[in-house]
Amino acid sequence: MIWDFIYKYYVDPIVYGQPYNIVDTLTYALLLIVAIYIIYRWLSRSAIVQVDSRFILATLPYVVLGGLLRVVEDTGMISPPWQYLLVTPLIYIVLFAFTVTVLVVCASAGKAGLVRDYARWYAGAGVLSCGVVAGLLVSFGLSNGVLAASVLVIILGMGVATTLLVYGVMRYLLGWRYVADPLYGALLFGQLLDASATSYGIDLHEIPYMEVHVVGSNLIELAGTAFVMFPLKLAVLFPGIWVLQHYREEGAPELWHLILLAMITVGLAPAVRNMVRMVLYV
Repeated sequence: MIWDFIYKYYVDPIVYGQPYNIVDTLTYALLLIVAIYIIYRWLSRSAIVQVDSRFILATLPYVVLGGLLRVVEDTGMISPPWQYLLVTPLIYIVLFAFTVTVLVVCASAGKAGLVRDYARWYAGAGVLSCGVVAGLLVSFGLSNGVLAASVLVIILGMGVATTLLVYGVMRYLLGWRYVADPLYGALLFGQLLDASATSYGIDLHEIPYMEVHVVGSNLIELAGTAFVMFPLKLAVLFPGIWVLQHYREEGAPELWHLILLAMITVGLAPAVRNMVRMVLYV
């Protein structure tokens, strides 16, 4: 019975590419919360780096890398069982191990005086990794004769336009001056790019993509359009940023930064994956 439950709700969705269900969704959400706390405790005790805005911004290339690696799995370039390492939740473990390894190496080199600024090397390694994987995906697209740059421009345009609009409302209508922080900008862009990619992919793209997350799929079915993702994101972003800022003012800056990084990740990583998938028609 236990193994049947595990296979039904955890293994089969990975192996057969099924949509998320309520069981694995809640499980992964809980694991994310636990992971944030464990990382927070580790970074606080080890003092390997200072968890601040520079550290979070330097980590963002690894978030993009996660989205790109998911597309590598989507293309079928990697065969089972290795491809499962690039499927949720295993990809988070793989990417976390890679990111921590690079971080420790760069931070240690910085403390030893081998490099002047660990954050630049750490971010640079992430950008370089993104470039390598992106080059592999471009090569795949060219070899298959499909590389829809127009799709990339449209989705990015939608993401940028909605980000600027929401930023304007928060900054100038509500008077939230703190949203000028680049991290809040990254949060807005990541989440709204995700809404843009989902909306375009389901309602406008030639390939009939589908929403695999439980809440999103049910809302889309209820509303009859994937553009319902925009009000869904706004319903989370406005109170979410307000609460985050009040929590920030009360203290625990390291934990605040890590929570914000997690919120950016759950928006930006799938946004990059979905957008690139549509560019490659996979």
